[in-house]
Amino acid sequence: ASIDQLVSKLERQVKRYREKRRVAPRRHAREGGVAADAAPVEVEEDETAIVKTKQFAVTPMSPEEAVLQLELVGHDFFVFRNAETETINVVYRRRDGDYGLIEPS
Repeated sequence: ASIDQLVSKLERQVKRYREKRRVAPRRHAREGGVAADAAPVEVEEDETAIVKTKQFAVTPMSPEEAVLQLELVGHDFFVFRNAETETINVVYRRRDGDYGLIEPS
């Protein structure tokens, strides 16, 4: 597991290094009939990258039902539509073993 983490970290560092070395393509602007080159732009990459995107139907249910679904899927959080408020909420398992609810203000 620690070797996998090390390999992942090294891959991210190499990717970030390559992205910094890459420059945006040259852009030409016409000013008075003379082409002017734009200055190279460095691309800065954030350390955290989204590596997977998942889409799913957000089902209306109560927070209690969402906790049951959370247990069924075995994840640390579960996104659902609160049937009472019609807003998107998230239930999550806390470190102390209890559950938390995130709802928009």
